[in-house]
Amino acid sequence: MRVVSLLPSATEICYALGVEPVGVSHECDYPPAARSRPAVNDVRIDPDTDSAAINEQVAAVEQGEGIYEIDADLLDDIDPDVVITQGLCDVCAVDQILVADVLDARGIDAEIVTTDTHSLADLYEDVRQIGAATGREDRAAEVVADLQSRIEALRNRVAAIEEQPSVAVFDWMDPVMVAGHWVPELVAAAGGRYPLMETGEHSRPWEWDEIREADPDVIVVSPCGFDLDQTRENLADLTDRPGWQDLTAVQNDCVYLLDGHHFVNRPGPRLVETAEHLAGLLYPDEFERPPEDVTVPLTKTAARE
Repeated sequence: MRVVSLLPSATEICYALGVEPVGVSHECDYPPAARSRPAVNDVRIDPDTDSAAINEQVAAVEQGEGIYEIDADLLDDIDPDVVITQGLCDVCAVDQILVADVLDARGIDAEIVTTDTHSLADLYEDVRQIGAATGREDRAAEVVADLQSRIEALRNRVAAIEEQPSVAVFDWMDPVMVAGHWVPELVAAAGGRYPLMETGEHSRPWEWDEIREADPDVIVVSPCGFDLDQTRENLADLTDRPGWQDLTAVQNDCVYLLDGHHFVNRPGPRLVETAEHLAGLLYPDEFERPPEDVTVPLTKTAARE
């Protein structure tokens, strides 16, 4: 079966199921084998600039041709049986409408599988759905059972903790956006409180004064599409804001940079690993700390530099 995956999370699911896609998106980079697959789409913005500039670019192209374009000739040559796309966010990846238009225009007879993930339950359903479309139902059941077991084990370990810190996860820095969808659920599984958002709510911009008033105990900075290096390069978007140094999380050196590109904004099987990493940040004496290539602490001193 010839499968094209147009978003990184679905590509990770495919590999977990033992399915190697014949085409991927320009962002599909995990597992490493995915990097050798041909990219079927490209992006019309420069993703390597700062937060504010990216935000402006996105707003501009959304009024025109859109953020993504599909290489219709390549897709035609590949002649897929299944194309996996998403309906969650037309900024994050190619959406199903664009895919359907290209398939219809080229007369490609392929099944479109659409993911729409807002919670861990949705992730499990995505695994099952992709498993059914690719003939890997049994393997999908095994993957889901393993993910559920790990989340349940984590929840059981933190259940007895009475003093759970409040947490804010930023998935953009200018404007400041608080992560929604599956993130509140991951924080809760890791033993934290997430007062600003409910599971399933869309991520949205917040006024900085609202963040200051909430004054979270722990802040996790994980911009969508940014690795740790790009997050560091843009930290002034947060640290230069009025009152940053007065926040409880900053005063207590409880600000962490987390690879948002791989571990927060990508609703694939590694979301469970993300919850485990969050537990390591919240309770370093009880859980293993995440590796340095995944997350690093931002101390008050480093933030001033």
